[in-house]
Amino acid sequence: MSGKLLSETRIDLLRHGETLGGRRYRGQSDDPLSDKGWLQMRSAVAEVNAWDVIYSSPLRRCAEFAEELAAKLAVPIRIDARLKEIGFGSWEGRTAEELRQDDPLCIERFWRDPVKNRPEGAEPVASFHTRVAAAWQAILDSHTGQRVLIVGHAGITRMVLSLVLGSPPEHMFRIQVENAGITRIRVRNAGDEMFPILEFHGHTIASI
Repeated sequence: MSGKLLSETRIDLLRHGETLGGRRYRGQSDDPLSDKGWLQMRSAVAEVNAWDVIYSSPLRRCAEFAEELAAKLAVPIRIDARLKEIGFGSWEGRTAEELRQDDPLCIERFWRDPVKNRPEGAEPVASFHTRVAAAWQAILDSHTGQRVLIVGHAGITRMVLSLVLGSPPEHMFRIQVENAGITRIRVRNAGDEMFPILEFHGHTIASI
């Protein structure tokens, strides 16, 4: 990277906590956090509270906590529909065990190649990549030199990491993202050039 370093933008991505209804392919279904999920998220940010702005998915498992945190910290909040989870189509609301009863290898095929093996009616990976990339770039352009928190989903963190690391979008499911896990990216700005650095990924509070 050439040029003088002008600023550094810090972006933290926080995945939502446990959701009512247990582990299942939830996608864009709008279920709220469980009591444990609220506790997980509050604990995750207890010692990390220096943000200038909070962005959130509009889905309840993210937005309700983001709104609470923004009010507590007295910082602005932006709800961005582009930060919704990837849509899982016919898989939404179903558990892995239920899906494997119909086809024992369907999930493994999907993880390996979500482009060729996406569920019926699911959002294409290319479309998901396009909308997350647009949201990511808009945040970078609007908050240069600031500290930003994005409250979102496993898919959002996976796709942002694909963008930052330059990995193919279809490899996004090779990245594990835990409930209430935090990923930090620092973006160094030198004129028109941006250089993103993954500082850490998947930090979580001890299991509750």
